[in-house]
Amino acid sequence: MHRNSPEPSPRPRTSAARRSPRHAALGALALGTALLIGCSAPAGSIEPSGNDLPGATGWRLDEVVRGLEHPWSIAWLPNGDALITERPGRLRLLRNALAGDGRAAELVPEPIAGLPDICGTCGQGGLLEVSLHPDFARNRLVYLTFAEGTGRRNRVALARGRLDGGRLRDVEVIFHNADWKSGGQHFGSRLVWLPDGTLLMSIGDGGNPPVSFDGDVIRKQAQNKGTHFGSVVRLTDAGNPAPGNPFADEPGARPELYSYGHRNIQGMVLDPDFGRIYANEHGSRGGDELNLIAPGNNYGWPEVTYSNEYSGPRISELTQRADVTDPLIVWTPSNAPSGLTVYTGDRFPAWRGDLFSGALKFQQVRRIKRDGTRILGEEELDIGERVRDVRMGPDGELYVLTDAAEGALLRIVPE
Repeated sequence: MHRNSPEPSPRPRTSAARRSPRHAALGALALGTALLIGCSAPAGSIEPSGNDLPGATGWRLDEVVRGLEHPWSIAWLPNGDALITERPGRLRLLRNALAGDGRAAELVPEPIAGLPDICGTCGQGGLLEVSLHPDFARNRLVYLTFAEGTGRRNRVALARGRLDGGRLRDVEVIFHNADWKSGGQHFGSRLVWLPDGTLLMSIGDGGNPPVSFDGDVIRKQAQNKGTHFGSVVRLTDAGNPAPGNPFADEPGARPELYSYGHRNIQGMVLDPDFGRIYANEHGSRGGDELNLIAPGNNYGWPEVTYSNEYSGPRISELTQRADVTDPLIVWTPSNAPSGLTVYTGDRFPAWRGDLFSGALKFQQVRRIKRDGTRILGEEELDIGERVRDVRMGPDGELYVLTDAAEGALLRIVPE
């Protein structure tokens, strides 16, 4: 299991020269216990959390609806219906999406009309996140992230439109990555609304080698504050740089940047009890991370990482550096993290305050047990299908979207 302790804010990684004897011992333990196929995991101060976890008890799965084509994200409407994105480029309306009065859920056959132009053949791209404006009941604004362009020239974008019956009206693209890339990898795209009404959006690093940008492998742009690649950006609800962003006055830096040094954040959530932002992100071969996101922080990718190349060698010899924030958890082997939520409901009192992180590769949900902000350990909920998103519904149940051609919305309920 991993090691962690309560802290008021994310801490920088410590350089090798400053590591304590305890850090060194934990690094040696990590090297001996967390092996990748054909190569060893980089040693560091965080002990990797593997795949040998106890199973969570007291729950079962109900199927709400099936027949969704690679669903990616869900957002509940005030009346208990839900909007669900399908990655090929459709926004679907699911009536009676909550357990509620026991009425059966109904997937409306006709997709919501009026979407922007979406690259549905851009590999991992397509139609991705859906989120409602905090004042949706009044303004009916829906926000969508998606890949625009073509397989050879694309970027992640953010659009908003007003939901009016079965269509979006007044649709406009309000933000996009300033730079184009090639290929269909690493779009990021999770959205989180902050209490001040601003919006966080994750943007991936653009892809694996040999995908290039400006004469070098594109992933190095995650350390370049002059691009949006490998970052979290903070925006107004109109898509402009939010006031008070940490690099707004730094020459050459993108004014939208909130944090940088990320590979591909696939889950992001605001903890309402403590006001903290958590994100999970894919490593390469090993080295998936759970991070505590803070403004202005550098999360290291690809210069400081626990990941190995897919071909075997380490990506970097550094797992800590003084100016880089340590992950809270390192997952090796990779579980391919996806959606992320905080459970604050009443249906599972023992789970209240815990984080729940999806896992595409291991077809499970990870319960990350916490005592306040202190991480205690992990359990697994075996779903048996690739998990793309995990959300707590307005009814206090946990909901899971599965990534498949015949994907499903599943509900986790007390046994």
